[in-house]
Amino acid sequence: MNNILCFGDSNTWGYNPNTKKRYPAGIRWTGRLQKKFWNMDVKIIEEGLCGRTTVYEDETRPGRKGIDKIKEIFDEKQSINMVVIMLGTNDCKTFNNSSPLSIANGIDRCLEIILKNVKAENVLLISPIHLGENVWKEDYDPEFCEDSVEISKALKTEYAKVAKKRGVHFLSASDYAIPSNEDQEHLDEEGHQKLADVIYKEISQMFANCA
Repeated sequence: MNNILCFGDSNTWGYNPNTKKRYPAGIRWTGRLQKKFWNMDVKIIEEGLCGRTTVYEDETRPGRKGIDKIKEIFDEKQSINMVVIMLGTNDCKTFNNSSPLSIANGIDRCLEIILKNVKAENVLLISPIHLGENVWKEDYDPEFCEDSVEISKALKTEYAKVAKKRGVHFLSASDYAIPSNEDQEHLDEEGHQKLADVIYKEISQMFANCA
């Protein structure tokens, strides 16, 4: 059994910007990914959490530091053959006082732990979708500011550098999907479909390279 850990925030969890609830498994990209591997000995482990960051604390919502959960997962000695990690959107929130470089350093620290347990050729780092231009406005999510939008746009470049440094595979979600008009932050159904398609292709190639 090939166990693929999909680790991320609300866009991995499958937050529906219209209902504020979770998309069904058949809609969210992780569930679509599992369906695509129906004829293979593959299990998708969904590990998304709303509000999750790389290394930043959220004083109003404890337990959101991704690096802590990653340590916990591997401390539990779970059998994991491959990791897909997509984090960084929540790091852009104003109270974190972050920069593209500091967020990339956070994802690098997460990768450091992952790579002690999984080979680099079996790790896929994904930079998140961009935030919408109006996400910081009162009608959407004022935990962000205007600068947050520009920070999110710069993550692709910084994450690519980290991926090269660590020798892991890299994708930019913003090359394939955009945030919904509904909340300027989360994937809509089309976005989940597009992300599932491109991640499936990348993982299939990773499997082929390991054969």
